[in-house]
Amino acid sequence: MDATPDYITDFTAFLQASPSSYHAAAEVARRLDAAGFTRLSESDNWIDAAERCYVVRDGAVIAWSQPANAGPTTPFRILGAHTDSPGFKLKPKPTIGAHGWLQAGVEVYGGPLQNSWLDRELELAGRLVTRDGVEHLVRTGPFLRIPQLAVHLDREVNNGLTLDKQRHLTPVFGVGDAAEADLLAHLASLAGLRAADVAGYDILTADTNPPATFGLGQELFAGGRLDNLTSVYAGLRALILTSEHTTGPISVLAAFDHEELDSQSRSGASGPLLDDILTRIGAGLGASVSERLQAYAESWCLSADAGHAVHPNYPERHDPANAPILGGGPLLKINANQRYATDAHGAALWARTCAQANVEYQEFVSNNTVPCGSTIGPLTATRLGIRVVDVGVPLLSMHSARELCHVNDPQALSAATAAFFVPEA
Repeated sequence: MDATPDYITDFTAFLQASPSSYHAAAEVARRLDAAGFTRLSESDNWIDAAERCYVVRDGAVIAWSQPANAGPTTPFRILGAHTDSPGFKLKPKPTIGAHGWLQAGVEVYGGPLQNSWLDRELELAGRLVTRDGVEHLVRTGPFLRIPQLAVHLDREVNNGLTLDKQRHLTPVFGVGDAAEADLLAHLASLAGLRAADVAGYDILTADTNPPATFGLGQELFAGGRLDNLTSVYAGLRALILTSEHTTGPISVLAAFDHEELDSQSRSGASGPLLDDILTRIGAGLGASVSERLQAYAESWCLSADAGHAVHPNYPERHDPANAPILGGGPLLKINANQRYATDAHGAALWARTCAQANVEYQEFVSNNTVPCGSTIGPLTATRLGIRVVDVGVPLLSMHSARELCHVNDPQALSAATAAFFVPEA
């Protein structure tokens, strides 16, 4: 399957509009508005809600499209993804410094590949909340850098780099006296506010180098936050494409926040968000508790998160018989210990879905000596009892400030998601 330039071009624009989970949620909302979806507030009554709607909770978005013939037992087809990525988050008292340098106090967010963040022009992006509770998105553009120590001052650095999270990962943003500088005031001014107006903030770092295609035939694609905006964008595009369907299941895009922190939040997959929304959709269709559980029994969730392609320089870290490659199609992720939620029925569903979409796919399983991470898949299966299949786009350099995929694989995931939302009878 060849990737159309339109897909990569538009995905690039989506990435550049989404330096934080809050910006990603806002960009998803903007695109849903343009496609005719209706934004709902969780504090409103949804009984007379439209058939194509969405809700934003902090850095998460749940959007859905229900066919005209939907009823109390109509099942759901859910694409689950996440909007956050590893990096660094601004601490309270953000302006620090020493030895004539101005620095930003940051805390490690999730599990970034720390050395990849060195010597890059970074920006700060996220939300400011004023004392009246109003949220303001803000981003600085190129603003920060975590400078590495020169090799002349550490002759052994190429034999092994060790970074102290507190001392060595503090970015610089200028020179001067930290007592006379005010980073929060700068952020507030970008939002047209005063520092005194800001009562709280969630501000994170992002790489400012733009996404790019490169290599032989321009078939490689690199950018920040591919984990997991590849899945968010694929699901969004598929939902909009199939939103006019008149029969079949209710299609849902569930883009959670805080997956990189094990999803333990009100907007994460371990929280009540998805169950709350599905319950309210069912109530709008007149579903009793029993009918809602009937719908769940026939429902499916694709847990779409990035996975590992075989690394040519470290092949021993991969299973020798299951070594997916970039450009080979999206992954079906399998783990005997349920770190991924795929089972035999899920594998069969994914095979049917990819055949319907005319998409090739690859299986991924970890080397027995290299335990894999996990996803929102097992969490969703545990919370709701809905069957889950773990899938995703293969990457190199996962959790780097700048990750790598093949230009064809994100579009293939989106095509398979569209088929999953509207399965053939």
